[in-house]
Amino acid sequence: MLDHQNRSLLVLDDDPTGSQCVRNVDVVFDPDPALIAERVAQPGETCFVLTNSRSLDEADAVARQSALVSDVLTRLRVEHYPHLVSRSDSTLRGHVIAEVEDLAAQLAARGVTADGVIFVPAMLEAGRFTRDDVHFAVIDGTPTPAAETHFATDATFGYRSSNLKDFLVEKSGGRIARDEVASIGLADIREGRVEGVAAILRGAQGLQWIVVNAEEGSDLDTVAAAQRLVEAEGKTFITRCGPSYVRPLAGQESAAPLTAEELRSGPGRLSHGVVVVGSHVDLTTAQLEVLQSRGGAVEVELDAARLLAADAGDYVREQAARVAEALRTDDVVVYTSRALLRSENPAESLAMSRTISDGVVALVAAVMPRRPAWVVAKGGITSHEVAAKGLGMRRGRVVGQFFTGQISLVAPVDAPEPSIGCPYVVFPGNVGGRSALADVVERLRAATAGCASN
Repeated sequence: MLDHQNRSLLVLDDDPTGSQCVRNVDVVFDPDPALIAERVAQPGETCFVLTNSRSLDEADAVARQSALVSDVLTRLRVEHYPHLVSRSDSTLRGHVIAEVEDLAAQLAARGVTADGVIFVPAMLEAGRFTRDDVHFAVIDGTPTPAAETHFATDATFGYRSSNLKDFLVEKSGGRIARDEVASIGLADIREGRVEGVAAILRGAQGLQWIVVNAEEGSDLDTVAAAQRLVEAEGKTFITRCGPSYVRPLAGQESAAPLTAEELRSGPGRLSHGVVVVGSHVDLTTAQLEVLQSRGGAVEVELDAARLLAADAGDYVREQAARVAEALRTDDVVVYTSRALLRSENPAESLAMSRTISDGVVALVAAVMPRRPAWVVAKGGITSHEVAAKGLGMRRGRVVGQFFTGQISLVAPVDAPEPSIGCPYVVFPGNVGGRSALADVVERLRAATAGCASN
């Protein structure tokens, strides 16, 4: 039987952006089950594991997660199993149903029945909240039902429903019946408090999905407290959530933004850093334009069509040499061409994205021996691949965020020597105001000024 007291959290993150609301927790980029089991075996530990499954089709995503979780759980005693958190995009993109059902199957194979799924896509810090079961994203200052935003037109993970009950029906192909989905409303949270929410959770059975409404951090604190209470009584849940809910599950309070001291590079690094932009969402392009308008950096545009060509390797080596030379005297902004290459076939679109990403990562890997002062990676898939393959990072530690609940700084812990001491910024594609990317770069420049030794 599970021991829910002081239980650790295993957060399976489908891209690296889920750690934006927590600090001083591990992020594992290398899917080594021994490394992961070692971390989650620590009571109360929170460990993010980057599966990058949003870059895969559903079958491959589930296969990757299944093999990983099976290996990790096999190394642990049942009473020491961590709480399983399936962390995904706060704008509802990802393999929502399949990944959760796989986790439930992994537990069931070991004699543990998951009673329910706590479904909390909110990322309050970025203006994504749920009211009356409808999920909203704040666009240009206006709360907009999620299905009416450009996120819902995603080539791979598009959807039509803003109401989360309808969304689950849609994504399950009707296997989940609407009247079987429970809901924790704002009145349940604010009037019923912990005991009121706990009463709803106690009724969950048979992997019932439970939609959580939340507009404020205190709403999430109440739900997390109720979840811990009911789990201590013997119930077992799987959590599918955006970044905000991980914080109260991990027992953390909101933290102040990073200080200049926390942003400093390690010794022996250059005076200049690299910004890598792979995301193509409108907000990223706008942020890139602001960064460009402020100047102070050499710009290197990577032609996405060339990255898909047969001679892509030669092209990447040429561009990496340009970046390495420019770093001697300037910061460098590397970005893929803004015209999005895509196919009508979702699988082909994913394959094209992976190939382009591989080229970007190869460039970063070639540049890292120069020891840049810092690296900023813009975009979810981009930031995972750059960390894991560009910096060679097996494990990092989340130092904190540039803004409250947004944009994490990761310190490489287990990585090749050229990456140790290199502040690594995980910057999601859909987060921040228009000037956020430029503001992050300016803070990094100020923190590293005068600190480099060569």
